[in-house]
Amino acid sequence: MRQMSRTVVIALASLVFFAGQAVAFQCPKLIKMIENETAIRYDPAAADAKVKAVQAAELHAKGDHAASEAAAKDGLKLLGLEK
Repeated sequence: MRQMSRTVVIALASLVFFAGQAVAFQCPKLIKMIENETAIRYDPAAADAKVKAVQAAELHAKGDHAASEAAAKDGLKLLGLEK
């Protein structure tokens, strides 16, 4: 019984750890979406979205993934790409 409990606890801890890692990798994906879209656009919304992408990249590098994701999503909204 003790062995089974230990196995369940380890499995749940692993699940939480890897789920957190997956969320952390969403920031670069969103930033890349902005970069791809703004590569062919030269309007004011694209310029503002590029600024948001830079902010998101800086926040991601600092480890603030929630703020990074929020900034990237704001950039996508400026481009009309709701995420």
